[in-house]
Amino acid sequence: MEQVRLGIIGARGRGMIAKYWHNPEGRSVVVGAADVDPKKLEEFKEDVNPDAFVTTDYRELIAREDIDAIAVMSPDYCHEEHAIAALKAGKHVFCEKPLAITVDGCDNILRAWKESGKQLMVGFNMRYMNMYRTMKEIVDSGVIGEIKSVWVRHFVGLGGYYYYHDWHANSKNTTGLLLQKGSHDLDVIHWITGRYATKVSAFGSLDFYGGDKPNDLTCPTCSERETCTEASPGRLIQCAFREEVNVEDNNMVIMELEGGIKASYLQCHFTPDYQRNYVFIGTEGRMENSEPENKVYVKTRRSNNDRELSDRVYHIKEAEGSHGGADPNICKDFIDMILDGKQPVATPIAGRMSVAVGCAATESIRAGGKVVQISPAPELLQL
Repeated sequence: MEQVRLGIIGARGRGMIAKYWHNPEGRSVVVGAADVDPKKLEEFKEDVNPDAFVTTDYRELIAREDIDAIAVMSPDYCHEEHAIAALKAGKHVFCEKPLAITVDGCDNILRAWKESGKQLMVGFNMRYMNMYRTMKEIVDSGVIGEIKSVWVRHFVGLGGYYYYHDWHANSKNTTGLLLQKGSHDLDVIHWITGRYATKVSAFGSLDFYGGDKPNDLTCPTCSERETCTEASPGRLIQCAFREEVNVEDNNMVIMELEGGIKASYLQCHFTPDYQRNYVFIGTEGRMENSEPENKVYVKTRRSNNDRELSDRVYHIKEAEGSHGGADPNICKDFIDMILDGKQPVATPIAGRMSVAVGCAATESIRAGGKVVQISPAPELLQL
């Protein structure tokens, strides 16, 4: 095979990264898409490939013999069904994070992957961002010594736009936002430390969103749209204060990782700004990022290796492409994995483990903060 022919399940939203795969003269081409919304399929053809096969039934897409790989970009609660069906049909699969919304769902996907003999990649694009690649390199260099503590603060701004004006706001679709939104951060904690979480305790609640508004109320039709602070400015228009909203918007998680590393993750969805702040403390120094400044700071302390000779500031370079240049790179890696056998930056097991932590933390919150053990991946699914 010299060129990968792809089909996309979920034509808009994250499905828009299909443009990075569509290169008819290169190593990949997008030849089809499935979506339940015909309008989105028409937009897909306009933006990506006017000659693409499109269908409202994903099964018609994965049945095509002229498709080698499927990108699963559908809502989270569909990932398990779509990924397994594609793997069983003999397709390579790119699955947007989270891998599934339950641990069992992840394990079902991993079993299908093992049985298929095909490639599976999870869409952890933060591993491809210059900021977090730099932080990984710093830790791996040993300059801050052995990691002992991790603190992460996630300010989820934009007025909750992406998570409370659509399907994300109901737990039946996501389990919770510690899993859906937090899966990136939980994975980065695992990746940079090189250790998985073993147990968690968490507290959280729905402190701002939700309420008694009708479930069918939309921002354009609401009589309060001129005064409501959460009136939607875009395509996501369900009322953020509707009755069905039941996922926590204010969360605090503490974790213990393998090797005794202590970590915390704080997530709030009604902050005015959007940024992630990571702190890694080791035996010989401390590393902290600043997304607003696009910098990483390293402070060192006295050690047998004279680490304290200098503190350092890393100025992160800008990159082209969506998500800070991550999307074109992760799309390229998926094709390189299929054609060249390149190992993925994030294994499918990593996708499973971030979901396991998100599920355990959500369970802890809804049980009053009890300590919950993280279920390890079954041995038969390990790489």
